[in-house]
Amino acid sequence: MYAESVSEEALRQDFETLTVSKRLVRSVSQKLRKKNHRGEGGEEDKVRGVSLKCLTLYGRGGGCKVGADTGEELGDPSYRRRSSASEEGKVYKSICGIEDNNFDCFSYGVREKFWKKNNRKDLDLEESVRNSRMHIFLPDDILEMCLVRLPLTSLMNARLVCKKWRHLTTTPRFLQMRREGSCQKPWLFIFGAVKDGYCSGEIHALDVSQDQWHRISADILRGRFMFSVASMQDDIYIVGGCSSLTNFGRVDRSSFKTHKGVLVFSPLTKSWRKASSMKFARSMPILGISEVCSDFSVIQSHQNRHDRQFPRSRVGGVSDVYEDPHRLSLRRQYRNAFDENEPSLLPNRRSYKFIRQRCEQANMKGCKRFVLIAVGGLGSWDEPLNSGEIYDFLSNKWTEIQKLPIDFGVVCAGVVCNGMFYVCSENDKLAGYDIERGFWIGIQTSAFPPHVHEYYPKLVSCNGHLFLLSVSWCEGDGQIGRRNKAVRKLWELDLMYLTWTEVSVHPDAPMDWNPVFVADRNLIFGVEMFKIFGQVLDFFTVCDVSDVEMNWSHISRNHMAHELDASSCMTKTMAVLHL
Repeated sequence: MYAESVSEEALRQDFETLTVSKRLVRSVSQKLRKKNHRGEGGEEDKVRGVSLKCLTLYGRGGGCKVGADTGEELGDPSYRRRSSASEEGKVYKSICGIEDNNFDCFSYGVREKFWKKNNRKDLDLEESVRNSRMHIFLPDDILEMCLVRLPLTSLMNARLVCKKWRHLTTTPRFLQMRREGSCQKPWLFIFGAVKDGYCSGEIHALDVSQDQWHRISADILRGRFMFSVASMQDDIYIVGGCSSLTNFGRVDRSSFKTHKGVLVFSPLTKSWRKASSMKFARSMPILGISEVCSDFSVIQSHQNRHDRQFPRSRVGGVSDVYEDPHRLSLRRQYRNAFDENEPSLLPNRRSYKFIRQRCEQANMKGCKRFVLIAVGGLGSWDEPLNSGEIYDFLSNKWTEIQKLPIDFGVVCAGVVCNGMFYVCSENDKLAGYDIERGFWIGIQTSAFPPHVHEYYPKLVSCNGHLFLLSVSWCEGDGQIGRRNKAVRKLWELDLMYLTWTEVSVHPDAPMDWNPVFVADRNLIFGVEMFKIFGQVLDFFTVCDVSDVEMNWSHISRNHMAHELDASSCMTKTMAVLHL
């Protein structure tokens, strides 16, 4: 009985407190209504009995704290302690679980909006913590599978998320997975841009699938021009070049220095590194990259063949094997000039043993082996070169190869096709270098494609086929008074019968004297730049050789050369990668 009386007494006190709170709220609301009586606000006060102008008296949680200020007026200091910072986020509820709507000074949905507005920072913090927890508990192998499928631009943005993602996407394992995946898209990289008379060193990259241009700053190339580039897997090799001695950064050939250094650029990691320098300084060398067998040795194949000049030739598709089966004439010819037992010509056993060990390690890892060939170009005195060098990626060394004959002429184009490095000269001669065996072969075709001598031919290779692009005059259909026009044609060489066949015609007029054509897989990409009406224009085209018709199409309508100088038309070079 005593307990029941105590509980009834406590309940009665609570009801009295509630009555006092209602009276206080009513009085304060009437005062505010009289003071801030305005149009719709007054009508809403009559309906709800409280003004919406008392938002400053409400806490974050939506509970009304009208009684908080009046509690001090009534001499209740303990109420101030109850409304501390720890209680601000709580909603005040009525006694006995019955909520009186008269205490809610917010309309429907306003409480939640007001609470979210004042707690936005807290929500962002909670979301970031939730995301960080998700990243921590996501396994690395699953994360790799997700990141390896991203486009290149998205992958670059993903590396900015955290250090873990950056490290995970730059490991050799990740790069190998991306290289072997099917999510790669072709990218074109344009080098040699000249702006305001200076070699800016900027690289313009085109995402062919998205038709978007990206600009990459490369301070290491600033002031360097007339170099050549070649792509190998995910890297781009910049070989040779020139730089002005008097006006650094400008395209000035009055006083210049020719380089023999080699730089390597990796677009996936945006990193640069230096490779071994060539033995001779060259500008605009003709480059070619070929895959070789695992037991390939540069020293064994090339060191003993410096002085041999075209020991073999092919005429009209008939090999000299049928003319001289036992090669007795070749043996007699080089018996005195070449001695295989001469100690000075034998390869260094220690270096050969070292390279052999590196080859065995590469075979165990299942890595491919490549070599880079640099032939021709201009020397330190701006003289044409007929020498060549080969670079082994495994040993990081350059080795001289057999020279081209003097009567071959100046090399103007070259490409690797089926293990043979084909080069053509300004004299319409064709030769091939057998990379595995280490000697040149003179190739005489039925009839070299006709071309205008001011436009040098270009060689490209796609899917084991050798193509040549040349500019020739097109007849005016026999009509009197109609001017002849020049067109650029695509020719294919039959490697069996050594005959040229016209397969396609380029749609654009040959306005560029120095166009660049690069092939990758079954696609031939071309870039032409020329200045007209005071502005430099660029045209990018592509041809799919797997298509029967082999039609050309334009791939970029966003001209990137409008801000470049006209000298960029001569200094430009291009490389293509699938990234």
